[in-house]
Amino acid sequence: MKKIIILAAAISGSIVFAQEKKSDTVKAKSIEGITLTKQVFKKQSDRFVYDVAASPVAKGNTTFDLLKQTPLLSSTDDKTLKIAGKNNALIYINGRKTNMDAESLVQLLKSTPAENIQKIEVITVPGSEYQVESSDGIINIVMKKKLSDGLNGNMRMSNMQNKFNGSSASLSLNYRKDKLGISGNIFTGENIQAQSYVLRNGTSLISNESVGDINDPNKNLGGYLNFDYQLTDNSNLALTWNSWYNKSNDSTVDLLNTLSNYNADGSFKSSEQNKSQNREDAHYYNNSLNLNYELKTDSLGSKLNVNAAYLNYRRFQFSDNRTLVPGTLNDFSLLRQKITQDIPQVINNFSGTVDYIQKFKNDFTASLGGNFNKTKTDNDTKNYSYSYNGNGNLIATKPDFNHFIYDESIYGVYLTLEKKFSDKLSGKVGARYEITKSLGTSDNPQNTEAPYQEIERNYNNFLPYLSFNYTINDKNNISYAFSSRMRRPSFWELNPVKNILTQDNYTQNNPFVKSSSTYNQELTYMFKSSYFLILNHSYFKDIITQVPLQREIVRDGVAYRQLAYIRTNFGDKQEMSAMLGMQKTFFKQYLTTNFNIGVQHNINNGTLNTDPTTGQVFDTYINKTKSTSMVIQSNNTIRLDKKKTWFLGVNYFYVDKQQIELGMLKNLMSLDLSIKKNWNDWTFSLNVTDVLRTNVVEIEDYQSSGNYNYVKNDQFRRGMTFSIVYNFGNQKVKKVRDIEGASDAIKSRTR
Repeated sequence: MKKIIILAAAISGSIVFAQEKKSDTVKAKSIEGITLTKQVFKKQSDRFVYDVAASPVAKGNTTFDLLKQTPLLSSTDDKTLKIAGKNNALIYINGRKTNMDAESLVQLLKSTPAENIQKIEVITVPGSEYQVESSDGIINIVMKKKLSDGLNGNMRMSNMQNKFNGSSASLSLNYRKDKLGISGNIFTGENIQAQSYVLRNGTSLISNESVGDINDPNKNLGGYLNFDYQLTDNSNLALTWNSWYNKSNDSTVDLLNTLSNYNADGSFKSSEQNKSQNREDAHYYNNSLNLNYELKTDSLGSKLNVNAAYLNYRRFQFSDNRTLVPGTLNDFSLLRQKITQDIPQVINNFSGTVDYIQKFKNDFTASLGGNFNKTKTDNDTKNYSYSYNGNGNLIATKPDFNHFIYDESIYGVYLTLEKKFSDKLSGKVGARYEITKSLGTSDNPQNTEAPYQEIERNYNNFLPYLSFNYTINDKNNISYAFSSRMRRPSFWELNPVKNILTQDNYTQNNPFVKSSSTYNQELTYMFKSSYFLILNHSYFKDIITQVPLQREIVRDGVAYRQLAYIRTNFGDKQEMSAMLGMQKTFFKQYLTTNFNIGVQHNINNGTLNTDPTTGQVFDTYINKTKSTSMVIQSNNTIRLDKKKTWFLGVNYFYVDKQQIELGMLKNLMSLDLSIKKNWNDWTFSLNVTDVLRTNVVEIEDYQSSGNYNYVKNDQFRRGMTFSIVYNFGNQKVKKVRDIEGASDAIKSRTR
């Protein structure tokens, strides 16, 4: 079900200022806590720094809640984080990329109390030393330094109510004794993700409409365990294990489909109806091991860092898709078509990274490193299609097997030079060189023309980076950054599987998708460490997205409109934005405000009429539309008493309508309220999201050919969550280090 309803991910990922990946693209490892104090927002070299230490505002919150209230960060779907003007946000801990897949990370961020964070760094244009793709930005969470040996931890329990009820609980522990540090976390949760859809497509003469609900039950169990041992005063060795299990049985899609025909003068001619009833059982496992060695080579901070990692991802998905037509009692009791799909995916990855940072006395730093990734994905898909006559009797069975194996090797090296010329001027220049070699083999015995195919893709990419930061005086700062990146397709995007939604509506993945290129520029001005202006421009070449293609098909003498969402490269795209922001406290810190307002301009340039996987020709879809939209975000925390124990939160965002790949995305907004009480080591909080129930996605597209397409997706984001957090033990226990995993760059592409 998560793969079938890919629209929600495509929708949210297209909102540049706000938030979605599908993401595809948030990740995490070991996050233990957070605290906030005087809220200071300032520009440092290549990043924005939000100082949240010592403020009681964070107490009792989750890490995810705190990140949503950080300047430049936002979330429109309460599932993914986005940096203003960027595609995705990658989570780092103490300068190291986290080590968990996207779905697992979201759950962990929402279950982790926010009491041990010193500051949050927002890197809008990462340097060459970072392994990021496309226009991704980085959120680096810097933990507070703690001083003594001992044991500490926290427990969190929460209950959420929107359309359905959900609950979760987590336990985090830290132990430090002399040279050994052990940290761990375990999380469990259960919920039902609910959605409703209205889908319409067609022409003035014939149209399809599908209306109904999707319910996706989820049970999660996961966590991490980290052992870190100090070998000498200058060297450390660590082993980290991350694990996550998700079970999603009896996911359901129930849609009523109506086909309507009209005369040339627009008058109604005839209609017929059927129902789509889809049931799916799915579960996945994600396990990874990372071995880390770190050697400090001098007193200035120079060091060598080596990682070796193994990642195993296993997902199993079985679905039963049925089309029912009216029987003698008009009760949709007759089976017309059934398609069963068995879609397993197994991913194995071996990775290694070597990084060396040399610091010199004259404020000059040189960073040199390399990485290697070897990945194999195995997708053995089995489909069976069953056709039935008008009496509901089986008349034909058609098997469709496709065994797709994808092998990929990535080699990368980078060099970054950073220099502080004076107290006012600093600069950074660097480059990455990446070699990608991949081979996809598709074994499809039903394809008589090409039963066995090989798709080879090889890339050599030179990716430069440049930035400078100039402090004009104590009140004014200006900076500029340029970077070029590439975005490789996720492994599930390459698997040539068709996911059925209705008899005439499906999504199609594509093994021929090639990597896209992105060029990012950003100019920033900051005043008094409280007010800022950010100008951003991103150019995307061969953008990877879903394209809605339509065509007319005839079945049993009746004309229908077929709608297919094809995953492919779709032309070029430009995004330009200008944003004004403020981060300030008022009335002796009784009110803390984070306010952003901006304008975004999108230029789309794509044309498609053929499914690259099947060769089927559709009506030409053209998206060469420009749009300009406004974005507003305001996060406010109000202290209600002198003792700093009661807090009220009022958060609001508004995203104006804008043109995306699927069409015109209508405006979105949400008002969220929260009340929190701190009492000794306990925190009680109540959060109400989407109070006005205005965070509902609507997309509309009209083509010059007369084709139209409309999507309305309600994910029932209005809800209420009550949580209790208890902190125990020696709160000064520190971890030895936080360790980056070698396989982190691969994890974002598993889902």
